[in-house]
Amino acid sequence: MFLTEFLTCKHMTTQEAFYNYIVRLGDDSLILGQRLSEWCGHGPVLEEDIALTNIALDLIGQTNNLYELAVSIENKGKNIDQLAFLRLEKEYENLLLVEQPNVDFGYTIVRQFFFDLYRKLVFEALCNSTDERLAGIAEKSLKETKYHLKHTSEWIIRLGDGTEESHQRIQEAVNFHWRFTQELFFQNDVDSTLIELGIGIDLTTLFDDWKKYVSNVLQQATLELPSHSFKLEGGRTGMHSEHLGYLLAEMQYMQRAFPNLTW
Repeated sequence: MFLTEFLTCKHMTTQEAFYNYIVRLGDDSLILGQRLSEWCGHGPVLEEDIALTNIALDLIGQTNNLYELAVSIENKGKNIDQLAFLRLEKEYENLLLVEQPNVDFGYTIVRQFFFDLYRKLVFEALCNSTDERLAGIAEKSLKETKYHLKHTSEWIIRLGDGTEESHQRIQEAVNFHWRFTQELFFQNDVDSTLIELGIGIDLTTLFDDWKKYVSNVLQQATLELPSHSFKLEGGRTGMHSEHLGYLLAEMQYMQRAFPNLTW
């Protein structure tokens, strides 16, 4: 299905909007998957080392499916490796949240928790997309994402209601990452076009459920929901933190050092 209506304000075709929408979803999975992979061999315990690595692999698998759909929509002869490894920093539209550094295990879990809940709600809604290909990817990814959310929710409660030190450190991680959560619900003309066609979803309708779940888990963890309204955004429009450049330098090294390298 290649649609050709034009967006009235930016002269963007619906096909282009759909492509950008899918790449955006894929970028979130790719960057967070890369970030989580840094834990491989460095987890606090063996079981968690394996768990984080498996979650990273799930995210890379989602990236693969989403990028495959994106290149088929664009239909310009690109492949998924070019999307992953040969774009500049400003050409990525991932959330600022997913590119934040690991810092420590608590920071990683909080970052993952906020994102897992968001993605669970997104994939649940996208299961009803009028585009069968996107709905199929959402349905498959939802099964994995539910496990990811269960995993991180349990860790939030365990660390928050644990020792004095674990409580303090996980609260600091919640406070730090809270500033990036507003961007989870960012929307622009790409979204509005696809919402009208039933392909995309209205993210603003997910906010209440997201915050209710977060509040419930934090309450069980004896943690406080941050009261400040300070927010940072820009990732969705290609304006990133300094952390993404370093991540891409490592992730893209082989492909740039040995162009057209294949396994």
